[in-house]
Amino acid sequence: MQRAIRPAGSEADVTRRDNKTGEVDSTGTAGTAGTAGTAGTAGATVGTSTAGATRGPQHPWVWAALVGTVSAAVFLAVAELVALVVARNGSPILAVGSFVIDIVPQWAKEFAIATFGEYDKIFLLVSLGIAIVIAAAVGGVLQYIKPPTGLVIIAIAGIAATTATVTRAGATPLAALPGILGTLGGGAILLILARRLRAWHRDAKTATATATGATTTTSPAAGTPAGRAALDRRGFFRILGISAAGAAVVGVGSRLVNVATSSITAIRNAVTLPTPSSTVTIPEGAELDIDGVSPLFTPNEDFYRVDTALTVPTVDTSTWSLTVSGLVDEPLTFSFDDILAMDLREFVVTLTCVSNEVGGGLVGNASWLGVPVREILAQASPQSRADMVLSRSVDGYTASTPLASLTDDNLDAILAVGMNGEPLPLEHGFPVRMVVPGLYGYVSATKWLTELKVTTFAEDDAYWTPRGYSAEAPIKLSSRIDTPRTGKPITAGPTKVAGMAWAQSVGIDLVEVRIDDGDWQPATMSSPINDDTWVQWYVDWEPDAGSHYLAVRATDKAGNLQIEERAPIAPNGSSGWQRVLVQVQ
Repeated sequence: MQRAIRPAGSEADVTRRDNKTGEVDSTGTAGTAGTAGTAGTAGATVGTSTAGATRGPQHPWVWAALVGTVSAAVFLAVAELVALVVARNGSPILAVGSFVIDIVPQWAKEFAIATFGEYDKIFLLVSLGIAIVIAAAVGGVLQYIKPPTGLVIIAIAGIAATTATVTRAGATPLAALPGILGTLGGGAILLILARRLRAWHRDAKTATATATGATTTTSPAAGTPAGRAALDRRGFFRILGISAAGAAVVGVGSRLVNVATSSITAIRNAVTLPTPSSTVTIPEGAELDIDGVSPLFTPNEDFYRVDTALTVPTVDTSTWSLTVSGLVDEPLTFSFDDILAMDLREFVVTLTCVSNEVGGGLVGNASWLGVPVREILAQASPQSRADMVLSRSVDGYTASTPLASLTDDNLDAILAVGMNGEPLPLEHGFPVRMVVPGLYGYVSATKWLTELKVTTFAEDDAYWTPRGYSAEAPIKLSSRIDTPRTGKPITAGPTKVAGMAWAQSVGIDLVEVRIDDGDWQPATMSSPINDDTWVQWYVDWEPDAGSHYLAVRATDKAGNLQIEERAPIAPNGSSGWQRVLVQVQ
């Protein structure tokens, strides 16, 4: 060690140089005040550089909530991955969503359909996702402040999800695995992250309490409280980030692969429908050329969809079968090829949903390729005491149809395999569905059909009957104004009031329109295809500027006038004359 000594009492420094390290240490020797000032400065510098090491988690409850959310994401990701491998229909979130659909009260179903229409299932999934995030955040906070409460919550969620999965129609023996393994994965991440967060908080508090300028170094050792806090922090964020990113990639990827690989689009596209043995003649004048009026045939992509399936069931035609059971002398089973080999014919039928409000759009008209149900049932020979057929979908949905409606020679209730010239769209029941004229869909139009159980109304209830709807539901005579519409002003001058009317199995005889408080005017109607389809109609009108009320009503071929009094959709369909307010500029 070399030392250079300057004269005593000077303000010069004493400089020491270590021959081995080359480090220079300068200390003030000009007095106590100078030395103290230098030491204070050094301490201040050290305190600033170690603040990050000793700082605990800001707002730890927020981090705990995030821990819970990420753990729930891991739960779902693991479940989706396992479902992809061993149980394609074992997705817990879809099973829970379907369970929710089954248990929500009638008013909630009606609200969702009326408010969101065909997007009601998207609304349900979004709402379910929000509920999961909230519950997961609460679980994360509870695991942080009072373990193992969060683990108990995730275990309960896992049991509920697994139960919902294994009790769904078509559940496989391995359907429980996604929920079980998802629970274990999510629980493990919740346990690890909550411990890391608590350790970070604890060690940071200890480091802050014990650190002083004299004892704290700029690079805290791993064994010190500050060092442990730094390691805890880095470990927490590392595991949190990897878990969140992994859950997003694995969960979304597994769901997309599941959908893509289990898609039956290719199978559907490979189906060649046989040429019908008979077709429906479309009369001249069946469709009016009026802007704003619904087309005579509703395109498949625009046809309304209302069902209880959260996701469209995937049905392989090579394994699909239809059984006819119950009160029959000859139980039968048919394959898809058996159905295609039957005497298929073309039928044109308008379908209506019981959820259709007055003037609503849950109604559509299509050309169907199929075989009459009566011919299927005749082969099974229903017993005399039977009065109902309980049709069942592959996803467990059931509908109760009067046996008389399916065996009536004058009513073309069919098993349909085609819609508007192509195989049934996936969302409309591929490979086989029911179409029954004159009955609301919830008692007749079962999609993804797999069973016809001949039974009685006294012995069996269908899906909607215990939920407040009538067991039998004939479609009510209805009419609708398509143009002009409320909220879309029109200009003064010649125009047309036009729309649709339907009275399935009976037929429309007359449509009338009233403008403001004037007399009812008969409308000009299109030529009906048959009594099972809707008709278009119009009235010429030359309005003045201002506000005008338009009303419409119909009369069927049996002389029945459309019901004027308003009624809700439950228990057997809405009623009332539609009345709209139109602004004329």
